[in-house]
Amino acid sequence: MNPLPLYIYVVGGAALLLLAYFLLRSKPKTPEDLERERREWLDRVGRITDGTVIDVQELRTNEQRSSTLLIFQYDVAGVSYEASQDVTYLRQKINLHSCRLGLPTSVRYDPQNPGNSIVLSERWMGLRQ
Repeated sequence: MNPLPLYIYVVGGAALLLLAYFLLRSKPKTPEDLERERREWLDRVGRITDGTVIDVQELRTNEQRSSTLLIFQYDVAGVSYEASQDVTYLRQKINLHSCRLGLPTSVRYDPQNPGNSIVLSERWMGLRQ
C-alpha cells in the first residue's frame, strides 16, 4: 500500500478547512458597530427612569473627526448615576443647542447593570423639549 494518496487527501482537506475558516469567519466589529448594538439592545430590554441632562460637550479627537457627548444623571433604587452617551451619529435626531443644563429626560438603563444607559437611540428619544 502506498500512503501518498492518503496524505494528499489529509493535506487537501486541511487546506480546504483552513480556507473555509478564513472566508467564513466574522469580521472584527468597529467601535461604532458595538455602540449601535448596545443602543439596540438597551432599546429592547432597558427600563425607563427619569433623569436630567447635565451638559453637551464637543470633543475633538483629531482634525477631521469630533465627538459629541451628552452627559446626564439619573437615579435607580436610591443610587445616583452620572453617564455620557456619544451622540455623534445621532445628531440629526436632536437639536443639541436646546439640550441645556437641567433639561428633563427619560433614561433607558440595563436592569442588571444600571450604569449601562442611553438617552437616545435610532428608534427612541428620551429628551423632553
